[in-house]
Amino acid sequence: MTANARSGSGRRSIATLICGALAAGGLAAAGATALQPGAASASSHREAPLISGQPQYDNTDLYAFVSPDKPDTTTVIANFVPFEEPAGGPNFYTFADDAQYDIHVDNNGDAQGELLFRYTFRTHTRNKNTFLYNTGPVTALDDPDLNITQTYDIDLLKLHNQKLLSRTKIADDVPVAPSNVGKASMPDYGTLRDQAVHKLASGATTFAGQADDPFFADLRVFDLLYGGNLSEVGNDTLKGYNVNSLALQVPNDYIRASAQQPVVGIWSTVQRKDAHGDWTQVSRLGNPLVNEVVNPQKDKDTFNASAPWNDGQFLKNVTNPELPGLIEGIYKIKAPAEPRTDLVDVFLKGVKGLNQPPHVRPAEELRLNTAIKPAAAPKRLGVLDGDNAGFPNGRRLTDDVIDEALQVVEGELVGSKNDLGDAVDANDKEFGHSFPYLAEPTSGSRGPLAKGSGTDVRNQLGGGLQPAGASGTDTRLIASSAAAGVAGVLLIGTAVFWWRRRASRYRAY
Repeated sequence: MTANARSGSGRRSIATLICGALAAGGLAAAGATALQPGAASASSHREAPLISGQPQYDNTDLYAFVSPDKPDTTTVIANFVPFEEPAGGPNFYTFADDAQYDIHVDNNGDAQGELLFRYTFRTHTRNKNTFLYNTGPVTALDDPDLNITQTYDIDLLKLHNQKLLSRTKIADDVPVAPSNVGKASMPDYGTLRDQAVHKLASGATTFAGQADDPFFADLRVFDLLYGGNLSEVGNDTLKGYNVNSLALQVPNDYIRASAQQPVVGIWSTVQRKDAHGDWTQVSRLGNPLVNEVVNPQKDKDTFNASAPWNDGQFLKNVTNPELPGLIEGIYKIKAPAEPRTDLVDVFLKGVKGLNQPPHVRPAEELRLNTAIKPAAAPKRLGVLDGDNAGFPNGRRLTDDVIDEALQVVEGELVGSKNDLGDAVDANDKEFGHSFPYLAEPTSGSRGPLAKGSGTDVRNQLGGGLQPAGASGTDTRLIASSAAAGVAGVLLIGTAVFWWRRRASRYRAY
């Protein structure tokens, strides 16, 4: 258990303080530094009651940053479908066909979107007479062995005061990168990922498909702030899970009002048709953590259905947040004085002189100053550590928003200096250096493999199926396992043989 100090000497001094306090038996005395996991939370994984039961429509995270390798562009990444188990077949993970996935851009600070990028999807099935997602090794997005595929369109809507000025289709029938079933089904997933990156005529680039969940955090916080005694800390709960991602890279001049007003506010939403056939917004995300730990239960579903220009109704949740009081009650760390006007700047207006547009109307948007160049060596604590290219100026994949948000909520900006955090400082996978930057999804074939012996299938399968603790001399048990395994392989092999003969008739479709 270590505190997240900004320097080695800071870490040593804080560790010394913790050890001394624990030695004295005083958890409350150590609380100011020992609460590094503190009140961390998932960024927007299952954040509201209604949307938690509709994963295809659930925003999990939103990122917006000036592209590190193309600083004249901005990259926006919106993720959906939390907690995708990689081996979760036979029905793997798709975007919803009955939804509108929208990325909104407010380029004048009035809390209304002037630009809206709308993604809509279509699912295609080559052979409906099989349960399989793919019928053989997939080597390309147009491979006939990829049985379930998706394509999408992007429409650009230009708006003024919520009235439509124009609608332009900027992408048509673009293929989606599939779920990473496993190494036998997709021996070179990187090729499939590359084929799903599509350049648009406007100079923009788009990607849609599965990716490793880039959010890193210990979600055991919900067990009364890590067990109520910090016994549950430092585990990246999202390690090994995937999400469905939309990534859009656009020229800065395409989305900002002007070079003189380079700040944009960005949020993502999902709409689906209700029982009357009307489009209804069911999910919304701007800044991380707001609808998890800022909004109470009574407001969560309302927030997901609301628009930024109506965010005045949630103001008290920001100025009088619940979280510091919970930390004080459990760990005896004194909560900062209210009302919390410092949090209004971080979550609703942007920081003055950094990413606050002129004449701003307070609204929950992820605000990015597109004129600030990417950092050569990004710091995970972003602005708190002097790196103005990071959160809360937009959000990069490497930004540790749990630690940053916790430190701010506990008063970092109002004189209560602290180094709190969740002891999870980086993603388990390295991010890419070019668009779409996301790490490739974890393969469904991960995990322990059977370890048989010999060269024939019978011996290999028998050894692989031997139960843990079985003796090597228990030949009856091994033979029984092998016989059952081989029988299963023969049965499946026969079925696949006849099925493949039949399936070949359908591939043209």
